Amino acid sequence: MLTDLKAQREALTRRAGAQTLAGATRCRRKFLRFFPDGFHDDTYIDWEDGYKWAAHEQWSEVLNQPTHRELIKKGKFAEIALLAVRIESRTNLLFSFEKMALRDAVKSREGARSFAEGLYDFLYGAGDARKKFQRWYNVLASLPRKQTRVLTWPLITVFGFIAQPETHIFLKPNVTRIASHEYGFPFRYISQPSWETYASLLEFAAALRRDLGDLHPKDMIDIQSFIWVQGSDEYEE
Repeated sequence: MLTDLKAQREALTRRAGAQTLAGATRCRRKFLRFFPDGFHDDTYIDWEDGYKWAAHEQWSEVLNQPTHRELIKKGKFAEIALLAVRIESRTNLLFSFEKMALRDAVKSREGARSFAEGLYDFLYGAGDARKKFQRWYNVLASLPRKQTRVLTWPLITVFGFIAQPETHIFLKPNVTRIASHEYGFPFRYISQPSWETYASLLEFAAALRRDLGDLHPKDMIDIQSFIWVQGSDEYEE
């Protein structure tokens, strides 16, 4: 009986591995059909990488860690919020209702202060990634709201992605769920933002970086763009 159970588990493992390999191969082929030169393809840079990298460069110039810290010391919370919102607004990462909700949430001094200090802690604070993510979640959950909630997956992940694309990744739920299914990765998604889901996304990103190593993805911008190509209807074949 034990021998039979072991054989069944091994068969299931081989089958799951074969399905994952097949999915990964299909996803890779799809990406390369659109961008034959991979992450160095001119069209890829024009359509996907360029504006995201430009946002990161702007962040590094005007809202880097020393600047962010100094603005907090001077109590210029509204300026921090304005810079963050302005940099993000030049991307198409957030939906319009999310952009509006964030602008409303940081209009008050209290909202701007919570956002500015919470964002600094998330990016540069003490503690492990889980603890910092949870504190950032609590900050966004506590921000003032009018008609639309601020606590969405895109909003909770967009600023880490722009500021630190070597570490953080952006989550569009529907696209990422489709992409992980097509790839064969067991992405553990929950609609309510949580560390467990974000950690699962980081595991997915790590698997993609490993599998796509020969294409030399430079950071999470490339990984998120690969995911977008798999799950977005913009790239329907």
